Amino acid sequence: MPVTAKLSRRFYETFGDEIANELVDWFNAVDATYRTDLRELNELNFARFDAKVEQRFAEFELKVEHRLAQFEQRLAGTKAELVRWMFGFWVGTVALFFLARLL
Repeated sequence: MPVTAKLSRRFYETFGDEIANELVDWFNAVDATYRTDLRELNELNFARFDAKVEQRFAEFELKVEHRLAQFEQRLAGTKAELVRWMFGFWVGTVALFFLARLL
């Protein structure tokens, strides 16, 4: 919301309408320039912030994927070990079954 500069009536009476209006116009132009500069600076800062957030999110995503891959590897190792134990158990059970039949 732009703010229009105003000068007192005494200023207009002392320097005249033309000079006072020129000064008001100059103040308004400076204000508009500063607002534009501030807007551009805010946009640049937001773009940098957004880029950092994207980078950190990508790094976090890589860490999560890495941890999930490690978990899957451990799970696969546990599964293989469990299958070996089950096979050993069933071989032992079958061997004891046939040994009991022979006796």
